[in-house]
Amino acid sequence: MARMLNEAEYAARRKEILDAALRLVYTKGFDRMTIQDILNDLRISKGAFYHYFESKAAVLEALTERMVVEETLPLLAAAVEQPGLSAIEKLERYFDVGQRWKSGRKDLMLSLLRVWVADENAIFRQKMLAFQTQSATPLLAEILRQGVREGLFNTDYPEQACLVIVYILQGLSETLIRLLLTREGDRDPARLERDVTTYANALTDAIERVLGARRGSLHLVDVPALMDWFSREQPAEHREAGGV
Repeated sequence: MARMLNEAEYAARRKEILDAALRLVYTKGFDRMTIQDILNDLRISKGAFYHYFESKAAVLEALTERMVVEETLPLLAAAVEQPGLSAIEKLERYFDVGQRWKSGRKDLMLSLLRVWVADENAIFRQKMLAFQTQSATPLLAEILRQGVREGLFNTDYPEQACLVIVYILQGLSETLIRLLLTREGDRDPARLERDVTTYANALTDAIERVLGARRGSLHLVDVPALMDWFSREQPAEHREAGGV
């Protein structure tokens, strides 16, 4: 019983630190947030902090894992496990849920972008992408197997096709991140919309080909929702840094 209590206390305290870090990311941005900010917010010592996390980067890793495991995956599961839906409907819901989840946390996502793409975080980035891939692919693979059974997809390798789709999505995400981090004054609005639309169409075309789906049968990307990321006012730390 004592051990269970200690584990519960440990988990609760770790959650408090992550909650404080998340509040600070929203108000200051990850770049400006320091470990001392977390200590001040919770009124704890450095020793107490380092008992749970070895660094600021470890906090970011834990926050990302929590967002994937506790928030994103349950929403994706709820979207694809509804009975009576075709594989195409489930796949479109899978994409829609992910996009809406990110849009609902736009300020947080934007505040983490520069950290995400920094050269010194390359190992962390690869580790988190691997974690996200491992977490998300089982649901996606289930959809693809259903699509093969229904005759909507034509592939002998649904599990492998699932990984290919994830890698395509990661590539598109990196492209959009680069566009988001381009100085606002350097972007031509008409060209930007053409680029985003082209990337979205290319993504859908590639996934249809990977799945052997009928061309034009999938509608996976909400282009106006993507464009909204470029049109709204950005967080203060991005404006002051000269970014978007």
